[in-house]
Amino acid sequence: MAVKLALSFGCLLSILPLAIAQSGAYGQCGGIGWTGSTTCISGFTCTYSNPYYSQCLPGTAPTSVRTSTAPASTSTAGLAVAAKAAGKKYFGSATDNPELTDAAYVAGLSNLKDFTQITPDATEPSRGTFTFTNGDAVVNLALKNGQLLRGKYHCTGTKISRIYTIYQGTLVYGITNCLTGSQLEGLTTQRFNPSSLLTVAPSSAIIKEKYSWDVVNEPFNEDGTWRDDVFHNTIGDGYVALALRAARAADPAAKLYLNDYNIENTGAKSTAMYNLVKSLQAQGAPIDGVGFQCHFIVGQIPTSFQRVLEQFTALGIEVAITELDIRMTLPATPALLQQQKQDYQNVIAACKNVAGCIGVTIWDYTDKYSWVPSVFPGEGAPLPWDENMVKKPAYDGIIAGFA
Repeated sequence: MAVKLALSFGCLLSILPLAIAQSGAYGQCGGIGWTGSTTCISGFTCTYSNPYYSQCLPGTAPTSVRTSTAPASTSTAGLAVAAKAAGKKYFGSATDNPELTDAAYVAGLSNLKDFTQITPDATEPSRGTFTFTNGDAVVNLALKNGQLLRGKYHCTGTKISRIYTIYQGTLVYGITNCLTGSQLEGLTTQRFNPSSLLTVAPSSAIIKEKYSWDVVNEPFNEDGTWRDDVFHNTIGDGYVALALRAARAADPAAKLYLNDYNIENTGAKSTAMYNLVKSLQAQGAPIDGVGFQCHFIVGQIPTSFQRVLEQFTALGIEVAITELDIRMTLPATPALLQQQKQDYQNVIAACKNVAGCIGVTIWDYTDKYSWVPSVFPGEGAPLPWDENMVKKPAYDGIIAGFA
């Protein structure tokens, strides 16, 4: 099989220049972010459809793609400026290290009119090995800019492989076979041991400059039952309180959050999170807030979102939108972009109308670095800036939501 793959790949390389020289019949030939051929095979013409898509349609001759730009935002205000005017603590963006080599991207992320908060990525790729280089790069950028930080993911079922990877030669999914409950408890508390972290970390800013930690991420299944992950399977329901207490011991000043998706609507999962917060409060465990990820689809924003936020803040905690994006089926059309604008406005307005909703973080700010296309084939364009880092109508929707 390896030989066949090698031979096939070699053949592919030999014909690749010819293949990309012209787009085929009915193939894509242009649009914002398109990097392929902008001419069509004989008999087809590259025909403009919308700013994000041009297609080879039957015509008289090959032609270059029509130059186009995305429908641009008309606002000169800033997202963080609008958030502050609405009484919110911040408006921010998530980021990851590969993006930080893109000078134009970093310049946008550093614009304090738009972003006063950054969310960095994980710092322990393997058990017992704290790699702060990547984390510090984001921390140092935030420190330089005077931006707040939200620390991500102490315990998470879906990111456990990024935290531990392999233990004693066993893949992470077998970790419950090689760790007892007491060992995992020790591991959990060790990872939030202040002296350990400050000794290993190149910069103590990795702790002291954070506004909050998302301590436990995505603990529930869609039906409200506990997720089948290493923490719950080994320690039980008590792992959440354990993690929160360890986090408080390590960083007494930071706000401690639980974080999940699909809790923005009334239902079993939202109820499970609500009941967990009440249980933690009854136990005296430190819980300051709940993060609502808000990975939405264009035209499908939950109508009960504001009501859900109000239910949680009635418990005496704060809430935040932590990973907002609103994806659409590609190609993007003017109608979809306008609906996305309205959807962003509605989501932001829900937060604005709830005093205890302290801020909003989008899940990166440009479609160029969105996670959506790699996870949801055929979908994308979920963010307020397009792949060329031009503001979309969604930007104006956010401004309107805070107004």
